[in-house]
This record gives sequence, structure tokens and C-alpha cells, in this order.
Amino acid sequence: MADKQPHLYLVDGSSYIFRAYHQLPPLTNKAGTPAGAVYGYTAMLWKLADGLNKEEGPTHLAVILDKSSKSHRNDIYAEYKANRPPPPEDLVPQFPLIREATRAFSLPCIEEEGLEADDIIACYARAAADQGWKVTIVSSDKDLMQLIETRPNGAEIDMLDTMKDKRIRAAEVVEKFGVGPEKVGDMLALMGDKVDNIPGVPGVGPKTAATLLEQYGDLETVLASLDEISKPALKRNLTEHADAARMSRELVELVCDAPLPAPLDDFKLDGIPAEPLRAFLEEQGFKALLRRMGGGSKTAEERENSGSDVKTAYTSAPAEPPEPETIEVDRSAYQTIVDEDALDGWIAEARAKGLVAVDTETTGLDPMRAELVGISLATAPGRACYIPFGHGGNDLLSERPPQLDRKIVLTRLKPLFEDASVLKVGHNLKYDMVLLAKDDVMLSPLDDTLVMSFDLDAGRGIGGHGLDELAKKQLGHQCLSFKEVCGTGKKQICFSEVPLDKATEYAAEDADVALRLWQRLKPRLAAERVTRVYESVDRPMVGVLARMEKRGVRVDRDYLARLSGEFAEDIAALEKKIHAAAGEEFTIGSPQQLGNILFDKLGAKGGRKGKTGNYSTDVNELERLAGEGMEVARLVLDWRQLSKLKSTYTDALQGEIDPRTGRVHTCYSLAGAQTGRLSSTDPNLQNIPIRTPLGAKIRDAFIASDDHVLMSADYSQIELRLAAHMADVPQLKEAFREGADIHDRTAEELFGSADKDCRAKAKTVNFAILYGISAFGLAGRLGIERSEAQDIIDRYFDRFPGIRDYIARTLTEVRDCGFTTTLFGRKTHFPNIRSKMQNVRAGAERAAINAPIQGTSADLIKRAMARMDKALAEEGLSDVKMLLQVHDELVFDVPRGREEEAAAVIRTVMSGAAAPALPLDVPLDVDVGWGDNWGAAH
Repeated sequence: MADKQPHLYLVDGSSYIFRAYHQLPPLTNKAGTPAGAVYGYTAMLWKLADGLNKEEGPTHLAVILDKSSKSHRNDIYAEYKANRPPPPEDLVPQFPLIREATRAFSLPCIEEEGLEADDIIACYARAAADQGWKVTIVSSDKDLMQLIETRPNGAEIDMLDTMKDKRIRAAEVVEKFGVGPEKVGDMLALMGDKVDNIPGVPGVGPKTAATLLEQYGDLETVLASLDEISKPALKRNLTEHADAARMSRELVELVCDAPLPAPLDDFKLDGIPAEPLRAFLEEQGFKALLRRMGGGSKTAEERENSGSDVKTAYTSAPAEPPEPETIEVDRSAYQTIVDEDALDGWIAEARAKGLVAVDTETTGLDPMRAELVGISLATAPGRACYIPFGHGGNDLLSERPPQLDRKIVLTRLKPLFEDASVLKVGHNLKYDMVLLAKDDVMLSPLDDTLVMSFDLDAGRGIGGHGLDELAKKQLGHQCLSFKEVCGTGKKQICFSEVPLDKATEYAAEDADVALRLWQRLKPRLAAERVTRVYESVDRPMVGVLARMEKRGVRVDRDYLARLSGEFAEDIAALEKKIHAAAGEEFTIGSPQQLGNILFDKLGAKGGRKGKTGNYSTDVNELERLAGEGMEVARLVLDWRQLSKLKSTYTDALQGEIDPRTGRVHTCYSLAGAQTGRLSSTDPNLQNIPIRTPLGAKIRDAFIASDDHVLMSADYSQIELRLAAHMADVPQLKEAFREGADIHDRTAEELFGSADKDCRAKAKTVNFAILYGISAFGLAGRLGIERSEAQDIIDRYFDRFPGIRDYIARTLTEVRDCGFTTTLFGRKTHFPNIRSKMQNVRAGAERAAINAPIQGTSADLIKRAMARMDKALAEEGLSDVKMLLQVHDELVFDVPRGREEEAAAVIRTVMSGAAAPALPLDVPLDVDVGWGDNWGAAH
């Protein structure tokens, strides 16, 4: 009998880890370390192991992990994966335990410095296929779909999505993308990838990319055939972004030929030995898994008395919220409202109860461009309805289901939604408010469960604050997903095309769940002492931000286009200089070619080669070489900076301008930064660079309305002022009251002089201390020895003992209760403050030192924003509009000729934001300026 064909399973460990993390609640093991992801990962790996020796089960298996966040792709494109947020705080200490779990199964755990997990998987998959093996990649990552193939030698590479228990072969790839696996790389290069920050070509989505590849075959042929493309916009984008597409193709290309860290034979499976798995499960307290092994190694009596079961092993920290309840949802009980009498009945019921939950369904995610499809209401748990008015096909021949007229629905609902005696409840109501405001429908008063959840649980490590996540974690309920209703890939339909019965189940459930979440979260506000920050700081921001998002900010497209052109000319000039300095032409964006020029041709010393055999050309390496006088390295740094400004800002911002308004409408998040700071996306206007002259030019593109000016109002050194108040530092409070230069005063206290060098050091120290910096960190920033840095820190605390006492007091409090609070009562939780891992604990301590100060700063500007519109209206300045919030700065559109009046009101509101709730020992100074554009206002 012939030997069975080897079947290698390659487990994408990172995918498993994050899936496990998001599927389970924030549990801890017996040692108090977060372990929810560890438990989920262990259970998932066990399920795979159950397939040993079964049909299509593995004969060989390895888990592949990412060892570091850097690879050769960062040399190709410095912004690669730049948009990815850091892993959640409570997940970081679980990574070592997950590696332990893998080894406890006696399974290989493979990771390599400089190679991403996808590259390692590709190397092993191709090597095994070369030997005629079957290979299954346990993942649903689209990048890995490039590897799927069937070979003449009997080898086959497929994928297994364990979440859906579905095999992914060539047919499934074609169904998803419209192209086969061999063209996935070209498709990803054309489309780009927001998750990995791969630029691609603007305006090219899955359908366009598939059509291009079907017609021309591959990326290079597409780019060589631009004259044949008839659509002007597509042709222009492909022409202007050809280099970005080629770079994107290089970024998505998997490394397939790196040396294998371990031979394939090492992955052979001979069953899972009971040890050391049993020891690991007992150490973690995973009794449910131990029972699968026959009860573990202890006697029944020992196990009974050990207290080592899943329930007690996963003990929440003292600051954790109540245990989740479990609700029952009967979607069949929801009503579809298609006649006016039924609608009137629901409106009357809402008025009688004085409460109604509201949710909207739309044609898209951007509220400025999406259209309303229907509205759902809920008046009690399980009592919900959906009112459709935008369902049906988009052409004249398609049949529309019975439904009410849009105008009738909105006319009937407007008085209810604006009735001050009826509380409107919802989740992320800011989105709904922007949509409804386009039809002149307001929502007030309101309670927002997203904001409630954030104010109660920010930083606890319970995951996100989305409705589906909260339903699962707070109510034990799995909501219908959008994918279940609308499908995915080529078969995905718009919500307006969903049949009304299914649409009702989905939409009404959202309103129902929002109401149930409100019932659960509302009582916790008072019980956990966060009513003040919710009522006086965050809830008012829902309406304020909705109005700002709808207004948007005017952007000069022509200026951006000219600036892009200037940058393109400067980039081209730099390329010529680089080629001249190198003595030959080469592709500057290719790290391989650049490395060869720098180290092989020009003879630079100290080159480092990665696993791919290419020299490192990252920013640190180039800065080192530039510092040593190498002209090519200096010019490449300038070239990269200009290229980033062009692609990320001057090019991309043009695409963000709404063609109907001529304005950019950013989206603010009230549940983004843990300390309560606002963040913005689509586009992110809070990271526009201003520190360099080139970066500052970007702000000049933001312009005032006709006959208006843009006004900037910026808090001056607000965090240092708050530190002086909160730490009670007499010298600093006196300096701020006198209007003295705070960095001069600190320099005199620390160094006896306020000359330029001493002032610069003092400025660094002032801010670094507030972030809990160590002597090692300060030494690096100041370029001095560690002992000298420690001496500066000691002198700082001697001169300003209040700062030292504030830090000690803050750390004591956070260790005791697990969270810090701002002056307005905002809680920021730090579950890792008790971590047994020194580096994890130290990171939590540094963040905890700054959180009350940064959080209070965020609270103050929110209070100012909440009062601003009313204050301006009272002074006859209703036509002054607040447009943007960027950290400590507010930007307004002000009628020309009324600048001084507006500045006086704005300055008064911002400087008095703490009053009357909180008298401060220091003044809040506000710098105000104005001009025709944002740059001129500074």
C-alpha cells in the first residue's frame, strides 16, 4: 500500500490570536494575568488537533507567528502598516503565554526576525508543494490566497477558514475577487489595502481591478496599455499612480525563497503528548480543557478542592463591570411598518412612554453621501419595528415592495424626534444625526450607548464599543451581521435591495439591542461615579460633532493639485540629483537597488542585510549615512518625505472632497483615544504635519467660505498649566499667573540659566516628566549619559516636589483601584498596572501618570465646544461656525469684518471652560489668529 500523501497544515497564528481575543470576554488566569485570548487560542488549536489522522487532517503541522513589526516592506515604503493601531493593552502580556500554549501541544512555533508570518507560510507552502505534498493554510487572509494552486505532481495548496469551516480553493478565490489566485497580487496592487496602508490606485475597486486584469492579464500589461483605456478618470489615475501601483505590487508580493527556519520533517505529527499540555492547562486553570484529557493529573478530590476551574480561574479585576446578562431575542416578533396608521400607533406609544430607541439604515457608511433607506424604533425590550421607505431596485423596471413614502415618514417622525419630553436612545447617534439633518430633522434630547460604554469602560480591555461587540459582551447575544443580510464580495447587495422581512430582523434588532444596552448601562453611570463626565462633557458632544461633520471645511482642490504638481517637480529634480550622486539611474523606491548603490557601489560601511539578503535602507540607516556625509542618503530622505506628503496629503485629500459641497467632512470618534481625546478619520485631519515648512503648506489648502476668514483658537501649554494645578507646584503656578515663559522658568530652576540651549533642555524635561519618562529615555532625547539624565530628573523633583508627589499619588491610586480619573471624573482603566511583566507594568505606569492631565485637557476643550454655539448666538454671531477640532485647537469660519467680536467670545468660552464646576489655580490662555486659510490663521 502506498504511503499516504503528506498533508502540511500551516496555522496563521496571528489570525488565531486576534480571533480568540475578540471572541472571548476579558478573563484572567490564576496569576491575575489577562488570559482570555490564551484560552480561546488553546481551544481553537485543540479543535485542529482533533482532526489528526482524519480525512483531510494534517500529517504535519506548524504554527507561524510574527516576531517583529518590521520587515523589508518598511524599507520599500516607510508608511507600510502605519495605520494599524497597537495591539490592545491586555493582549500584549498574552503573547508569551500563547507561545507557551503552542509548545505545550508539542507543536512547532515558527517565527523569524525580518520576515512576516505570511512570508514564512509562503516559503513552507511552496517548499512542501515542490515535494508533492498537500498544504492547507489555516487562515482567511486574502494576501495568502496568492499561494493557492494545484500542481501536476499532485501537490495542492488550499486554505481553511475555521470560522466558517470552509475550504478555500481556486474557485472560491474567483468567486470572491473575480480573478484566480495567480492574479490576486496584481489585484491587491491595483486596489490597495487600507488595513496595511498599501496605496494602490485611487478609484480602483474590486470590480474595476478584476475587469482590467481579465482584459489585460497582469499589472504591467495594464500600465503598458493606458492608451487603450477609454474612461478618462481611470486612465488619469492609472497614469498618475503607476509608480504607486508598482510599489504596491512589490509590497503584496510574498517572499517564497527564504531559508526555512526548520526542516519540514520537524513538523511531523505523532499525536499530542499528554505532557506538557496537562501541566500548562493546570497552571492556567483551564479545567474545561483538562476534562477533555480525562480530568487532569489530580485526583477528583484534589481537583474539587483546588478551585482551579474556568469560572474561578478567570476572575475579573476589582474594577471590572458586572457579569454579562443573557437576553432572549425573538426577531420574528419585530414589525414591518408599511401603513400610516401603524406608524402613528408607534409614535403615540413612544410619546406615552417618553422614550424611544432609534436607528437608521442607509445605502453606505459615509453619512454625507449615504441615503436613508429606513428607520427602526424600539419602545421596550423585544418591542421593535422597522419603517422602510427606500427599498427596491435602482431601475425603472424593478419592483418596489409595499412601503411608506419617505416624505410622509420623515414628516411624521420629525415632531417625535425633536420632542423635548421624549428621550431618544441609540448607539452612535452622531451618524444618525448627520443623516437626518440633511432632511432638517433633529434628534433631541438623547442618550448614546456608545458614549456611555466608553465613559464606563475605556481601557478595561473588554474590546471595542461597537453595538455588536457590546451585545455579545454585555448581553450575551449575537446580533445578525451585515454580511449575513447583504452578503460579501461580488454577491454583496445594498441594504436597499434586502427583502423587507430580513431587513426588519436586522434593523429592528439594532434598535432593540440599543434599548437593552441603555437599560443596562444607564444605572451604572451613577453607581460607578461617571455621570458627571457623561452628562457635562461627552453627551453634549454628540450633537456638536454631528453639526461640525455636516458643515465640513472648504478645501481648495486647485491649490492641492498645484502643490502636488510642485511636489512632483521637486521629486523629479531630487531623482536626478540622486542618480547623479549615485553615478547611475536606479529605482529609488526599491530598497534592494538602493542598498546595492549605497553599500556595494558607493562602499558605505556598516550595512545590515535582512533575511531576504537585501540591505536595510530604513530611515535610521539613511539618517546614519547622511550624518556621515553620504549625499545619496540625504537626498533619498528628502525624496521620501516629499513622496509621503504628496501621496498621503496633496493627492489623497483631493479625493476626500465631497463633490456636492466642495468640502471635506471628517468623522470624529468619541470612543477613540483612551484618555477621552477626540480623533478623526476619513480623512484624519489631526495628523496634518505643521512642524516643517513643506508640511505647513498643507494647511494652506483649507480655506474660508466666501467673504469669511478662518480663525484658529489654540490653548497655550494647557497640559503644563494643568500639571501645575493638579500637582500644586507654586513656582509653575506663579509663572503662569505672571505670564512668564514656563520653559525659561524651568531652565533657571534646573540649570541656573535660560539661554537657548538650557531652555530647549527644560522644554524637553517639562513634557517628558509628565509622560513618566525614565532616565534612559530622557538620556536618549537629550543626547546625554544616563547618569546625567537621572541627575536632571532628581533636580527637577527637588525643585518641583509637587510633581514628584503627584506621580507617586497617581500610581498609588491606580494600583489600588485600577483606574485614573480626570478633574471631571473621567475614568481611564489600566488593567496591566498589576502585571507581573516589568515592561508591561512600566508602560501602564507611564500612561497612567499622564492620563489625568491629558484627559482633563480633553474634557476642557469638549466643555468649551459644547458651550460655543450658544455663546456665539447670544452675541449675535450665529453665522460664526465651528469647523474643526485638532487636539488643543478649534477652527472657525468667521464673517469678514467680525473677527474681533468672534475672537473675544471664543477666547472667553475657552478660557472659562472649567468654570463653574472647577476653579483652577492657573489661567487658561488662548492664542487666537485668523486669515484666508488655516495656515495663515496661525
